[in-house]
Amino acid sequence: MVFDENPYDSFGRAEEIARYAHELYEDGKVAMALVQLQEALEISPADSSLHFNKALALDSMSSFEEAIKEYKAALELTGDDLETLNSLAIDYTRIGLYDLAIETFEKIESLDRDFEPSYCNRIIAYTEMNKHGKAEEMFYLAQQIKPDCALCFYNIGNSLFIRGEYKKAISCWIKTSKLEPDHPQINFRIAQAYWFDGDNQTSREYFLAELRENPGDTDVIIDFGLFLLQLGDIESAKEKFNRVLELTPDHAQAMFCLGEIAFNKDNFRDAEQLFHRAISNDDTLIGPNYRLAQYALKKGQINQAREFLFEELKLDPEDSEALISMGSMFLQTADYDYATHCLLRAVDSDSDNPDPFYYLALVSATRGLLEEADEFFGQALDLDPHHVFTLKDSAILCLATGKFDLAAKRVEKAAQLIGSDSEIKSLRRKIKFARLAGKAEDIIFNSFPPKTKGE
Repeated sequence: MVFDENPYDSFGRAEEIARYAHELYEDGKVAMALVQLQEALEISPADSSLHFNKALALDSMSSFEEAIKEYKAALELTGDDLETLNSLAIDYTRIGLYDLAIETFEKIESLDRDFEPSYCNRIIAYTEMNKHGKAEEMFYLAQQIKPDCALCFYNIGNSLFIRGEYKKAISCWIKTSKLEPDHPQINFRIAQAYWFDGDNQTSREYFLAELRENPGDTDVIIDFGLFLLQLGDIESAKEKFNRVLELTPDHAQAMFCLGEIAFNKDNFRDAEQLFHRAISNDDTLIGPNYRLAQYALKKGQINQAREFLFEELKLDPEDSEALISMGSMFLQTADYDYATHCLLRAVDSDSDNPDPFYYLALVSATRGLLEEADEFFGQALDLDPHHVFTLKDSAILCLATGKFDLAAKRVEKAAQLIGSDSEIKSLRRKIKFARLAGKAEDIIFNSFPPKTKGE
């Protein structure tokens, strides 16, 4: 943001301090500028521009709640100043107070329908609220006033990207880059969109273009490393993550990414150290505790695995695959309520995935809730009739409940998909014996160890 250079009400000491604060701000010495602005405000507390500039300084330090207080103080002195209202609404968006942000933007619109930033910035608020139709409406209203607003194209590109409309997002961001070639991280965003759209070559070109402009941008380097990792270029990815640590030695995500590479190469001891280092630098990072839980289970350390899983769960992970895996691990540690919690959350975020229903069936069966287990197995097979784990383990349930024909049918279908492995051969023998005996053997799920997601 540009520091406000409006003339101050006083031409005395407060003005001198404020001008010095402006110089400090322009030199990037924001904390020092903030100290000077506070001193100026103590001399001239009724100067609205001092409150506004203090808010800008706080914004640049990501102290948005404190900035909001200063914007409100400025408004009490000036009334309905459009720029101040706009900055206030932006900060409401930043801290997730979207209703207040929309209310403030609408107030601006009622004061001046031609104030384009109130539409442009509302795109962001509506995108965060997942009201993408309203975001597009704001985009078109802004276009009527300022058709070549680079920020509008950038903001609506974010909305399109979130919706998976990658080609449209690319078109918007390329328009942004033409209108404003120096727009922050614009090549990075285009690279991400091409990556998600499957055009890896073009994505690489834009990643490199961004890094030529900003070689020390750790966000870009991390994402480029993840891109290379997905392409299987492990050594190049490692080089990027190590480069981040050269620039920022305490960068937790870079440590975690290097730990992931070590973990997937079965270099568990190095991975363990990297995961612990990542946690020590950022205990809010999702992932390291999850991996440490997996490693603890591999070593048979059930209690330690449970502790790591609880720590991961506190971070409220949202990735459905991670939640399914955590559910399967909680099943192994016999924490069935936590397993169910993770798996139901996975269903909420990805209801077309059969895996959480499969593990919910295992949890129910382990608890002796066989009818409930049968329902969950049925839901998994409705989503994927070829889900081999479900075919095999639901056959065990059918066998235990006397449904021998259905058990045999599911076993044979699994055999067609993967061949006759040891489990299938064992199940065939059990079904044959049960039919001859006229009853099922005592073979409910404790016959098979709980499976961890990924096995």
